[in-house]
Amino acid sequence: MSHEMGRREMMGAAGAVAVVGALGAGAQESAPVMKIIAVNCSPRKGKTTAAALQACLDAAKEQAGVEVELIELGGLSIPAQLAAGLPLRDGEADDFPAIAKKLADPAVGAILVGSPVYFSNMSALCKAFLDRCMAFRKDGFTLRNKVAGVVAVGGARNGGQELTIQSIQAALMCQDMILVGDGKPSGRVGVAFWNVDDSIAQDKPGLDGARNLGARVAEVARALAG
Repeated sequence: MSHEMGRREMMGAAGAVAVVGALGAGAQESAPVMKIIAVNCSPRKGKTTAAALQACLDAAKEQAGVEVELIELGGLSIPAQLAAGLPLRDGEADDFPAIAKKLADPAVGAILVGSPVYFSNMSALCKAFLDRCMAFRKDGFTLRNKVAGVVAVGGARNGGQELTIQSIQAALMCQDMILVGDGKPSGRVGVAFWNVDDSIAQDKPGLDGARNLGARVAEVARALAG
């Protein structure tokens, strides 16, 4: 083999490596992003339920390729009667379609739902939201195989948080979603927060559970996405 031929082969090989490297980099850059959305069903925007969900999202976005978004239902109009086929009232707005569009996005791999506890169950706003999710079933189970996690915030240590979590989970199961808890080591069905003086900052078990739940929904959603 001549010196010139050897040089050409070496340059050709280097070029091939460079091309493969560029393709690999391009494939990595264009890899689909996994999105996780949390829906705050409290009429009080930016308060304790929002903080609880944000703790979940902060843990979820620590995983590579995960984007997060918090949707606040407080202040929005979610008319529940539409789920029963009844019309809007005169002048009544409907903010649900815009939310539904976000949740139905194929890039959304997991949805977290959070509610304050009122009389040992979910808020009226949460029930209205879940009733309106009837639209996903009618559209061929759009939320099927998306991962779901639930958070409840109560004003007492044992204020009905677990009952609220289970009620929301029952509705999400009807969407054929994949429900997860906060995983090991605690393995709870959801995350129960205690609101003390309008803050969850001192509820260490709740915050630990939120971090675990956020990581768990991201882990399972990524595994399902392959």
